[in-house]
Amino acid sequence: MSASFAQRLSDAVAQRRSQIVLGLDPDPAELWPAAAAAAAGPGSPAERAARAVLEHCRALIEAAGSACVAVKPQLACFERLGAPGWAALAEVVDVAHSSGLLVIADAKRGDFPPTAAAYAQALAGATPTLAGEVPGLGADAFTVNPLLGADSLAPFVASGAGVFVLVHTSNPGAADLQDLELEGGERVWERLARLVDGLGAVAPCGLSDVGAVMGATVPELLSRARELMPHAIFLLPGVGAQGGRVEDLAAAFAPGRAGGLVSASRSIAGAHRSSGAEPAQAAHAEAQRLREIAWALAG
Repeated sequence: MSASFAQRLSDAVAQRRSQIVLGLDPDPAELWPAAAAAAAGPGSPAERAARAVLEHCRALIEAAGSACVAVKPQLACFERLGAPGWAALAEVVDVAHSSGLLVIADAKRGDFPPTAAAYAQALAGATPTLAGEVPGLGADAFTVNPLLGADSLAPFVASGAGVFVLVHTSNPGAADLQDLELEGGERVWERLARLVDGLGAVAPCGLSDVGAVMGATVPELLSRARELMPHAIFLLPGVGAQGGRVEDLAAAFAPGRAGGLVSASRSIAGAHRSSGAEPAQAAHAEAQRLREIAWALAG
């Protein structure tokens, strides 16, 4: 890849006129009816479930992908199905790329540096072996956990993929640790934000390959986050089912339209439950609604 992730993302946002990320969190027990039918036929329970999950994600991308700039598969939702689930995930990545979408692997990995390097190879790169290189998943970016410190993040940053560091997450329990006050009055999440700002190169678009996960459920923190991370792309989960609202996220877009990525999963995939429309039609309508709000907000 000749261009940095930040530059490719910025170009894609402009071309697709969207900052919406389609979250793919498939529950094998709650798939769209047409996809669930794919579980019939031969194979082990894991193979049949993975086949249905793949068809669900394929249908969701086909329905809502045109209103989005990227997909964000939650790796745990595939990994729980074992090897068939990982195979389904690899096909989902191919489907997304074929649809012109970037792929952000929601992995939340973080470990001792040599292990972090292996994670980065598995998600975005290739692993050198005695028999030649083994390709990784092919994700354009991934989420990481900074708990082990800066040296644990270095291999992820060096991978050349986009890196989204957990800074302040969207779950209620985030406050248990991320809002704790450190000596000097700074909060833990603010220290993490400073760490993010010191990592990654800034592309010509003005954005860095190292971004931050900032929950859409805490919009009151976004202005301060922007002060601390002026070049970071903010990945903003928590819209819809978790209570976050796109209308409250204006501060994320201060560096430009590509400065914020609005991630929505259940609110798009499950839109038919409240609208009464056919699942694909409802998903497209909800993704388009979010797209229009975010685009106008960042203008």
